[in-house]
Amino acid sequence: MKSVLMIGQSNMAGRGFINEVPMICNERIQMLRNGKWQMMTEPINYDRPISGVSLAGSFAAMWCMENKEEQIGLIPCAEGGSSIDDWSIEKILFKNAIIQAKFAMQNSNLIAILWHQGENDSYNGNYKTYYEKLHTIFEALKNELNLDDVPFIIGGLGDYLGKIGFGFNCTEYDLVNKELLRYANDHNHVYLVTAQGLSANPDGIHLNAVSQRKFGVRYYYAYKNKKNVITPLKNEEKLLESCINIPYTQNEMKYLAMMDLTMGKCSYEEFITKMKNL
Repeated sequence: MKSVLMIGQSNMAGRGFINEVPMICNERIQMLRNGKWQMMTEPINYDRPISGVSLAGSFAAMWCMENKEEQIGLIPCAEGGSSIDDWSIEKILFKNAIIQAKFAMQNSNLIAILWHQGENDSYNGNYKTYYEKLHTIFEALKNELNLDDVPFIIGGLGDYLGKIGFGFNCTEYDLVNKELLRYANDHNHVYLVTAQGLSANPDGIHLNAVSQRKFGVRYYYAYKNKKNVITPLKNEEKLLESCINIPYTQNEMKYLAMMDLTMGKCSYEEFITKMKNL
């Protein structure tokens, strides 16, 4: 099985409202939870009770669409509200990501590291040291996990920042974006994904669910083509429909029926009828 490590702050963990986008139900997408691979469901990265849709779901769905006989596992290690200093190599977030990745790599092949972080460093001149701190983190990840050419996909910050809500103080987001682009251009196997044209929840800082889905497609294209994605893809909606709206397998239909039962959407008798008809 292939696997992907998710690190960064809340927009990697995901805060998109789950009811705003179609569900991704694909038994070939797994997530690491309680020390085992389980069929993916959102929220994938449950760092907070408000966790929701992240970019990782559509990234994995795109991967599955083009790798039809394989499974992919998501390793959620993002932490909402974390600054780049919180990811210093001597601190717990970095150490936890290493532990989780090594555990996952016992029975999977790590193919990418997905990073999105920077809102908490978009003020007070923090962008001035962002490049060097990011480099230290990425080099340590490579050394600790014995990685060579595994790509690091890094996401830009949205241009909705610095205006309203919790994002009001993130006035230096564009300067962080310039550092992210400079870092990607300076290093092999590092690719930047633009957040241009994406939208936020009413809080002014977190990508909404539709934008998270689009962001995941962009991340996948950067991974697949091994190059920066510096403008929105022209066919993002069509790609999303293609990778999400696929016929369900029998196992997936059983999974959905069990969800309906446990969430009170059907009676036990209706559940038994559904299962008999599968």
